[in-house]
Amino acid sequence: MVLLPVDRVKGEVWMSALLPALIAGWTDWQWRRIPNWLTVPALALGIALNSWARGWSGARDALLGAALGFALLLPLALVRGIGMGDLKLVTAVGGILGPARLIDVLLVTVLLNGLIALVMIIWKRRVLETLRNLGRMAGALVSLHLPGPELTIDNPQLVKIPFGVAFAVAVVLFTARKFWEVS
Repeated sequence: MVLLPVDRVKGEVWMSALLPALIAGWTDWQWRRIPNWLTVPALALGIALNSWARGWSGARDALLGAALGFALLLPLALVRGIGMGDLKLVTAVGGILGPARLIDVLLVTVLLNGLIALVMIIWKRRVLETLRNLGRMAGALVSLHLPGPELTIDNPQLVKIPFGVAFAVAVVLFTARKFWEVS
């Protein structure tokens, strides 16, 4: 086993985002839920590790990352476009990654989620229905109204995309890229 110097470990706190992201991806895939027992300690861990590694600057980045994740996903959670577990996961991992790294992970997540959605819609032969629903959502947006409960995650008839899975894959890709950069 190779031990890393303390300075290098302090600089790589972001790697601790991997475990909560993988567990969340698994629970979201299996049960379409991301539990609080995972997200709350992950947020506390992120703030604590960043504070230990970089002092007040690390604490500030952890809190900014958590706040950014919360602020970006809260509107989607409020209109039931994503679940509250997804919101809490991104908030917690934002506390580990900080704002700049969180943006990178979220951009990859959005791309992966779009790809997963496309595959699932084609696989389940729901292309026309999805296009109609997108049209209804665009109409609601233009008229400044919410699209209605039939187009939220509460509707059991809709194809649901597990956000936590795409987020976990994005964190794995980000971690792998960063790991190979520092090696």
